[in-house]
Amino acid sequence: MRPKSIWIDRFQRLFPHPFLSLILGASWLMLMHSVEAAHVLLAVLVAIIFPKLSQYFIQPAQPVHWPTAIRLFFVVLWDILVANIRVARQVLGPLHKLHPKWIRVPLDTTHPKVNTLLALIITTTPGTVSAGLEDGENNILVHALSTDDPNAVIEEIKQRYEQPLIKLFYAQPSEWPDPFNSEPRPQPNQLQSKDTAHDD
Repeated sequence: MRPKSIWIDRFQRLFPHPFLSLILGASWLMLMHSVEAAHVLLAVLVAIIFPKLSQYFIQPAQPVHWPTAIRLFFVVLWDILVANIRVARQVLGPLHKLHPKWIRVPLDTTHPKVNTLLALIITTTPGTVSAGLEDGENNILVHALSTDDPNAVIEEIKQRYEQPLIKLFYAQPSEWPDPFNSEPRPQPNQLQSKDTAHDD
């Protein structure tokens, strides 16, 4: 083992959660309102002891692709603002022009954080509501307030939200379906015809 690796290994053993250690040490000094040597020593001990005691109860944070996370944050924020205006116009306009539809969006990964955040984003964006994840088929059921093109809604959700989330968590796109299902992955037009059959 190289000397540099030895020091890194020792540091990780001493500070299994460096950010938590930093917060605890800084909080101790702020509570004491002092940077005297005794208080600094106590702050270091607090920063070492408490994270060590809790290291087996705190899972290490999963690495994320921060540029993608920041970009996705502003994309979702912009979509929420635009969707609010669009939904207000639709609701205040003639109701017969509304064409609500249930749409099944096929998911490209079984990563739990990706799929959970995707459902959350869809739910918080006005005009679309996530009805839940269908684990057996690896789909997410989405209710669109008004659309004449379900395929366009599916494509928008996948390109604007799902693909950035996959990149954000370094998730591996999985072949649909899962090992418990042997059916081929449906195409968007097949999903549309399936939903139309339900509407009838």
